[in-house]
Amino acid sequence: MKQNATLGSRVRKYREAREISRVQLAELAGLTEIFLASLEDDDVYPSIGPLQKVARALGVRLGTFMDDEITRDPIISRAGDRAADLTMHKARNSRTELVYHALGKGKSDRNMEPFYIEIMPDEQDAEHKLSSHQGEEFILVVKGRLFVAYGREEHILEAGDTIYYNSIVPHHVGAYGNEAAEIVAVIYHP
Repeated sequence: MKQNATLGSRVRKYREAREISRVQLAELAGLTEIFLASLEDDDVYPSIGPLQKVARALGVRLGTFMDDEITRDPIISRAGDRAADLTMHKARNSRTELVYHALGKGKSDRNMEPFYIEIMPDEQDAEHKLSSHQGEEFILVVKGRLFVAYGREEHILEAGDTIYYNSIVPHHVGAYGNEAAEIVAVIYHP
């Protein structure tokens, strides 16, 4: 798969390869057909939760939308060689919110999805939309400060701090304050 393919085109490619209609995928993933059309047309940039639902419905790993299915072992990701694998925005043509660097790219038999994520600061009055999905998440703050809403709790983490939680609980992760944050996140989904 081309490195510059968009998230939406990758989802469409896997859906069409499995000869599944958008209506069928919407039903399997528990999402609306309108949402899937927006996703495939790159009009919406979803959080990890809806992407996991789509991946599970298509029978692929979440990371499949970010890498080729080449198996290598071990996987080494050198800081200087990393390129953005996925960039998410709040809406089309808006500023970048999240830049994902897949750290497990190339290992197709993995059970975890490790990412290095750059999180741009939110607008001061931005509403924090909570999401949930199956599995667990582990986050290590590398740089900056991180805001984590977990259920009704809110936490501010500093560089070096970690958090580990069940992803089924509604949550939101964002940069805290006016500076970007950088994290290592490992997502496990059964």
